[in-house]
Amino acid sequence: MAITNFIPTIWSENLTTALDKQYIAVAHCNRDYEGEIKNKGSVVKICGVGSIDVNDYTKDTDMSNPQALSDTVQELNIDQAKYFNFQIDDIDRTQCTPKLMDAAMKIAASSIANKADQYVYSLVSEAGATVSCDNTTSGELLNKIIAARQKLYENNVSDMENVVLEVSPAVASEILKEKLALPFCDSSVAETGYLGSFAGCKIYVSNNIKKEEGDGVIYYNCLMRTTRAIAYAEQFSEIDAYRPEKRFADAVKGLHLYGAKVVYPNEMVCLKVGVPVND
Repeated sequence: MAITNFIPTIWSENLTTALDKQYIAVAHCNRDYEGEIKNKGSVVKICGVGSIDVNDYTKDTDMSNPQALSDTVQELNIDQAKYFNFQIDDIDRTQCTPKLMDAAMKIAASSIANKADQYVYSLVSEAGATVSCDNTTSGELLNKIIAARQKLYENNVSDMENVVLEVSPAVASEILKEKLALPFCDSSVAETGYLGSFAGCKIYVSNNIKKEEGDGVIYYNCLMRTTRAIAYAEQFSEIDAYRPEKRFADAVKGLHLYGAKVVYPNEMVCLKVGVPVND
């Protein structure tokens, strides 16, 4: 890519598309609230509606006056700002394939996605409930997954299409050791980290799950949630190509602004799984 052929809008769109393919945590957030994000510190409004009363109906009797709904407004702060800034020497660009810059941008997208996913998983402490599993053998882990799903059922979360369980690779291995019959999808879906479904939720694997080290054990704070429990908003406020003054090279820099907020904590359960550290 010659610097003269760089069109910021197109590259921003390409980078966003690449990001969407890399996301796991962000992919399972509600992103309907994305709006005008100009810089770090911007605020996105999250509007909701209060509960609706259901009353008994009596024939030939007037209904009560319409209920005045109370709206709720929460604020999602854009408090995260990450940048990338890389260059490709003219000699390297000449000797390598023409798609070298494309490959570099995809790697940048992967790094950005990891940072954003880690941030979303850091909100696990705000989950409405926690289920701990210190013994992953003899089906105990599967029982704990069922127990976590029960807590969501008790909070009236019954839509299986919108419930996900995100686990670390180590926890995923423990699940598979139990020979759980997970319905696998085609390879194109498997590449996104999808493992299968169980107990009314879809299971995904992510290497960005928050973990804590204990005495001979690592605790993984896996997350079971609905896809509306966490709101997320992002924007590339800047993406520029330039020629570094002291180099014969093409360079690209970009600024990624984003934020996330737990909107429905009762639709989140932290599944804290302790996995022994192998010597």
